Amino acid sequence: MLKKNEIYRVRVEDLNNLGFGVARIDGQTVFVSSAVDGDEADIRIILVNKTYAVARLEKLHIPSPHRIAPACANRACGGCAYQNISYEHEKALKENYVRFAFRKAGVEAEVLPLVSADVTSHYRNKAQYAVGADKEGKCIAGFFAPKSHRLAEAVDCPLQDKAFAPIVKTVLAFANENGVTPYEEETGKGVLRHIYLRASSDGKVLLTLVINAQAFPEEKRLVALLKQKHPEVVGAYLNIHTAKTNVICSDTYRHLYGATALEDTLAGVPLSLSPAAFYQVNHAATELLYARAAALASLSGDESLLDLYSGVGSIGLSMARRVRELVGVEIVPEAVECAKKNAARMGIKNARFFAADAGDAETLFESVYAALGEDYRPDVIVLDPPRKGSTPELLTYIANTLQTPKIVYISCNPDTLARDARLLIDRGYSMSAVTPVDLFPRTGHVESIACLTRK
Repeated sequence: MLKKNEIYRVRVEDLNNLGFGVARIDGQTVFVSSAVDGDEADIRIILVNKTYAVARLEKLHIPSPHRIAPACANRACGGCAYQNISYEHEKALKENYVRFAFRKAGVEAEVLPLVSADVTSHYRNKAQYAVGADKEGKCIAGFFAPKSHRLAEAVDCPLQDKAFAPIVKTVLAFANENGVTPYEEETGKGVLRHIYLRASSDGKVLLTLVINAQAFPEEKRLVALLKQKHPEVVGAYLNIHTAKTNVICSDTYRHLYGATALEDTLAGVPLSLSPAAFYQVNHAATELLYARAAALASLSGDESLLDLYSGVGSIGLSMARRVRELVGVEIVPEAVECAKKNAARMGIKNARFFAADAGDAETLFESVYAALGEDYRPDVIVLDPPRKGSTPELLTYIANTLQTPKIVYISCNPDTLARDARLLIDRGYSMSAVTPVDLFPRTGHVESIACLTRK
């Protein structure tokens, strides 16, 4: 039986997608922080459960051939699960992660080599910095450590767009100079909760300050300062969020100045992005993903394409000129309005977008049928659900009622993709090879895409 604080010498056998090395001692699995598969090291046990133990790296004797010096010295954040290994090894691990997810779900799947833009730093075009207090009660910003509400100061995160850190530092300095208090989760007191930034591929930034108040103190002076120091900030909002909850943004936005939306172009689609609208965080890798989606859809020009969880319409609109009609469904009303504007800017007249819950089959198709008629049947469906995947009700409706010939499924969670693919295969579909796409380098997340065709 392993004992807390005991030191053991082990060889690390594996590395999971949370960044923990995996070793085994007397048949028991031990997860080792900061360890890499191939390391030989002394580890100290810090937690013992019935089925596993957790340890920290105490002394490295023989480093893994995959080990590299991390690009970030911040160990508390925990966001970069793979910063200790080479990117080539990371790609291999992610391919195996996808492979294992399908094996667990009982699905035979060919997994193709991972597709990547091969950019591992400053690729994130969106950041939501949490604001907390230092020992003196001043505002600091960063990200919460994994599975905790402990703030790890990380303004200079190497994954974020290079424009973000200077803007965050300006906001924090202004807040501290003007007595703006950081939000406290436990008490619900304090003003500044989050600093939320989104960047376009041409360097423009939309800023949103999430506040536990109806107005930001000295906001006119802040606006003047931002205009002077950061002309790249083309517009700013306040998100009024007074509820005691860990949800980052409320539904209430107040425009402060400048542009009301961020303009960008993705896969040839000009986009207008409100703060609430979903947008992929890695521009270059997303274009590779959309190219793969179009190839799998294999459109001839005569299809009806249904884009579910459509966001601002970027996926569907990138294929709109190759289909007879495009129908998009998205639950966020602001994103639906953005999608309509994006279609109009492109001169796309064969697209319609609806505000509805794509996971709720009954409500969804009531709204779609009300506009398109009871006999509406898509030829191709593009699914791009959140991490929890789609719903059994929707997938069953697609398979049994619509009997859609082709489903292009994009997923940010291989486990839910494999689960949903299993359901569709059981209802008469066959699956193409699965392509992992790395939208999140240095983290444990990986996107995947596959096509399911009705037999």
